[in-house]
Amino acid sequence: MPELAEVEYFRKQWDDGLGQTVAKVYLNPKARVGRGINVKAMNRALVGAKITQSLAAAKQIALCFSNGAWLGVHLGMTGKLEATAAKQKLRRHDHFRLTLNNGYELIFVDPRQFGRIQFWSGPETPPWWAKIPSAILSSEFTPGDVAVFLRRRARTTIKAVLLMQERFPGIGNWMADEVLWRAGFHPRAKAGDFSPQAVRKLYRTLKEVCRDALRVIGKDWSDPPDSWLFNHRWENGGRCPRTRTALVRATIGGRTTCWSPRRQALGAERR
Repeated sequence: MPELAEVEYFRKQWDDGLGQTVAKVYLNPKARVGRGINVKAMNRALVGAKITQSLAAAKQIALCFSNGAWLGVHLGMTGKLEATAAKQKLRRHDHFRLTLNNGYELIFVDPRQFGRIQFWSGPETPPWWAKIPSAILSSEFTPGDVAVFLRRRARTTIKAVLLMQERFPGIGNWMADEVLWRAGFHPRAKAGDFSPQAVRKLYRTLKEVCRDALRVIGKDWSDPPDSWLFNHRWENGGRCPRTRTALVRATIGGRTTCWSPRRQALGAERR
């Protein structure tokens, strides 16, 4: 599933539409991605409206329009956003399109249809956007927030806790592994065992990984350097970029997890 940086990258793919007026809206009536949308109301609101802003938060993307309407996109497992200047034939997995007055088309492609399109029109911020917690890179995200959250989930593994979007928005499987590897914490460590010093280290590393991911992947989908865990975690046989020892892969909290036993020993979280 796309994580923080991948979502930011796809947000920018629709930036060709900024300042442009919507001429036509297409939503595949048979696709699950548009479940619950009042299509007639969406067409009335979006056709003739100008796209004023694009936003990314956690694992969601939003377009804002000149008349107060919002369009939300959750990419799901296989969703992606495209923009094309040339009108092209509707493809099998093109489930949503905005045709603009400059000829561009903004397209949501989703083969497995785990993603979602959402629509909102009104003076308030959409509930599905307003409920997104403070971004990890914002000043509102503090070490105290992390400490309280870990205490409340004291018996849960730290890997599973980092995937909880209500506190760590945008963090997914590979980013959680990267954070724990850089910080030197075992993914099976219990959240309640983290000392104040370990919490601060986890907090700093969360911010570091988010900044690095946005800088490298979020900017132009560049490949992360080999100094990251990222390039070594996907298959059996990988080696830790720092210790050169074999990495271990196992299922923790229902997710495939990769770590370096030499670098990430149980007990480091107590120090």
